[in-house]
Formats: sequence, C-alpha cells, structure tokens
Amino acid sequence: MSEKQEMIRVEKLNKSFGNLHVLKDIDMTVTESDVVVLIGASGSGKSTLLRCLNFLEMKDNGKIIIEGEQVEKDTHNLNKVRERVGMVFQHFNLFPHKTVIGNVIEAPTQVKGVKKDQAIREGKELLDKVGLGDKYNVYPSTLSGGQKQRVAIARALAMKPDVMLFDEPTSALDPELVGEVLSTMKELAEEGMTMVVVTHEMGFAREVGDWVVYMHDGKIVEGGVPKDIFDNPQEERTKEFLSSIL
Repeated sequence: MSEKQEMIRVEKLNKSFGNLHVLKDIDMTVTESDVVVLIGASGSGKSTLLRCLNFLEMKDNGKIIIEGEQVEKDTHNLNKVRERVGMVFQHFNLFPHKTVIGNVIEAPTQVKGVKKDQAIREGKELLDKVGLGDKYNVYPSTLSGGQKQRVAIARALAMKPDVMLFDEPTSALDPELVGEVLSTMKELAEEGMTMVVVTHEMGFAREVGDWVVYMHDGKIVEGGVPKDIFDNPQEERTKEFLSSIL
C-alpha cells in the first residue's frame, strides 16, 4: 500500500490576540483522505487553529506546511494556497442578492477564471451532490439553515480544494436540520476528501473521524482514533470534558 501523502503539517504553532495566548505550540499532521475532528470546550483554540490553516488569521510563529510547501504571510500567492484549502463556516455567508447557483459559481469564475458555462455545469453537479438539485435558481432567503449550509459546502467544493476545513458547521442550525449537513459531510469523507472538522457533534466524531484531537486552553491534550479517545481517554482533562458532554 502506498504511503498517504501529507496534506497539512503544523509545527510549534503559536497565536496570540493581544495578551491572550490562544494557540500554544500546536503540532499536528493531516494526511490524505484523513478526517480529523477537533473537539474541546468553547475557547480552547479549535476555530483559531482552523483559521490559521486557511490564513484568515496569521500565526505568530511556528510552521504551517500545506502539501509540502511552507506557507508564510508573505507567500506571494496566498490566494492560491487558499484555493487548495476550502472552508465552511458556522454562519453560511451566502450572497443574499445572488441565486444559489450564482453563489456557487462566484469564486471559480472570479478567482480561477473558469468560463461561466463550465462553472454552471460543475456547480449544478455539486448542488445535485448535496441534495439541492431543485434549488439552483432560488435565493438564499428562501432556504432553511441546513440548505444554506449545504450550498456553502457546494460553494467551497466548487474551488476543487484538496482539503476542506469545517468550523462548527452545524452549531447555528436547528437540531432537526443538523443531520442533513452531517450526512453531506459523511459522504465527502467516504469519497476520500481530506477534512479537518471542529464540531460539538460527538456522534459524527466517533463515526466519521479517523482521528479525534482534544484541545484545551490552546493546547492539544490528547489525540487518537475515536474508539480510544471516547472509550479509553488517557488524560484527566479529556475524561472530564467527555464526562461533561456525553
């Protein structure tokens, strides 16, 4: 079996906001087709870590290596790196004045220069894939939260990223809509998409994650396969966190 390609490597990553030290010496490796799930209480640094991986926040020090290339804030082509690392946020950030298909084709046509008819064709395929084949021409205001989030996933996929980052993609949704978004993410995982997911959905972490990483106070406390983390955590902090939520 050929060795899986390393997609993301983080070494001794630190990030502060003013006096608040949010990420402390983070080391993490994500290999091809891995689903890495970050868990931990609010404020533990999970979302900041994701935002650093997509260069929405710039690290203070340490290394971020994306597919073998060390990326710095002065890397001349940060947007090219961002194209390879798609991101789905808690809030969908769709353009209200554009139709669903208009939202999906915006970045490929504007950023990548994909021809509009090709972008529409590929965009419709992605919307079919996330179960929204009947919604191409409607506006976001007519959609449920779960549908909006699936449009946001299709929009991120339209850039053909190598890695997808999900920052609490279901936390703004009504409980009955969570399942449809998680099932879309599960399908992506089954197709081999490399994913890093921040979530409070422990069922998803257990079922879909290849690796679960528990963060507390800006540090990685413990990481391992879901069975080990959920059934036999080694660290006292991890045990306390899991017993408080499970």
